Amino acid sequence: MTSSTTPAGTIRYWAAAKAEAGTAEEPYRARTLAEALAQARARRTDRPHFARLLGHCAFLVDGHPVGGRDHSAVLLAPGGTVEVLPPFAGG
Repeated sequence: MTSSTTPAGTIRYWAAAKAEAGTAEEPYRARTLAEALAQARARRTDRPHFARLLGHCAFLVDGHPVGGRDHSAVLLAPGGTVEVLPPFAGG
């Protein structure tokens, strides 16, 4: 459940994630990265490849790499930004 005290921010999609999301960015209202990503998946139940692609992406939260941390343990700040970076060829 979300409320006015739940942090709100922006999810930005890059490259293939942007194509699969159908947008460059969208708002979130979530306490954790896991909640924000669940909301993004729920908005795209008609795009199953989007959900699969998220499983291979790297994430930055306010410019800091998430790495292998549990997404439910990554807290989001009010006005924050989540960057969704799909795997890149050759890099």
